[in-house]
Amino acid sequence: MKIWVKWLVLGILSIVFGFVVLANPVAASVTVTMLAGIMFAVSGGIQIFAGFGETSTSSRMLGFVLGLLMLLLGASLMFRPLEGVISLATLVTIVFAASGIARLITAFQMRATQFFWPMLLSGGLSVLLAGYIIANFFEIAPSLLGILLGIELLFNGAGLLFLALFLRTAKNQLNQ
Repeated sequence: MKIWVKWLVLGILSIVFGFVVLANPVAASVTVTMLAGIMFAVSGGIQIFAGFGETSTSSRMLGFVLGLLMLLLGASLMFRPLEGVISLATLVTIVFAASGIARLITAFQMRATQFFWPMLLSGGLSVLLAGYIIANFFEIAPSLLGILLGIELLFNGAGLLFLALFLRTAKNQLNQ
């Protein structure tokens, strides 16, 4: 199978899964939370194990404590996924607000350039999105992570489709 066909198939699958996720964003949010919990728990376990290999007592203790915190966070997300969805949605909202504010500040530092308006618009939209989420938090929070995952899968799929078409076109141009 040609490489561009592999990218094309992967792009189509990503788009299909994006629509599947958007069809049930609450279930996708719970799944994302469970997967995040598993990753935190595994990372915490590895951190604890790695901490025992440290030579100094303070490094060993720090590694153990950080690993234990990650393990507990992972267990919390795995065994209480609905509360975890709310926690992660809160975190995502804070990230939207903080990155939007940072882009607004950056935009005003770029006032004399051609990039001022795009940066201002980008930052303003992130802040408005965070405000919208906060204003409707309890209606939006359960599905927020799933919606974001679905949108990411759609954009990723579109990007992979364009990559596949580019590779196909580039190969044809090289052969001429």
